[in-house]
Amino acid sequence: MKTSRILTNGIIIFLGIGVFFLFMELLGLSKNIYLRLINFVFVIYGVNRTLQQNHDEGNYGYYTNLAAGLLTSVSGLIMSVAAFLIYVSIQGGDTYLERYHQSYLFGSGNPSMYQFGISLFLEGLAACAITSFTLMQFWKDKDRKINAVDDVNHNSY
Repeated sequence: MKTSRILTNGIIIFLGIGVFFLFMELLGLSKNIYLRLINFVFVIYGVNRTLQQNHDEGNYGYYTNLAAGLLTSVSGLIMSVAAFLIYVSIQGGDTYLERYHQSYLFGSGNPSMYQFGISLFLEGLAACAITSFTLMQFWKDKDRKINAVDDVNHNSY
């Protein structure tokens, strides 16, 4: 498990999500909850890229790859939430968030900027876990097929 690979793919996730949300903000679509769900695509891409790179290097360990996937997505999450909080601070802080909090996890109330950030982080952790576990099921099956072919090849000698 290479730290540079994890951080590189985490940065790819962060940049993808950041550009996507800025684009939505520019188009005035940032309140649309269904469009915001597209950020899963960037997380899936980054985690899958890490797992594929590990696979290409011959790293087939389930828990090693699961940890690499989780760390990749969590690194992207941390950078994204930090950038979001900086962006919100620049845009006016809590007053800027008043127009968004209804469409996130909060049904009511008026969360502070930091409460909003914690909520996004917790929501993101769930997405990181779901994405990493799901992609590991895909890669686990690929690894089984490769190992089965290797066993057949080694037994034929």
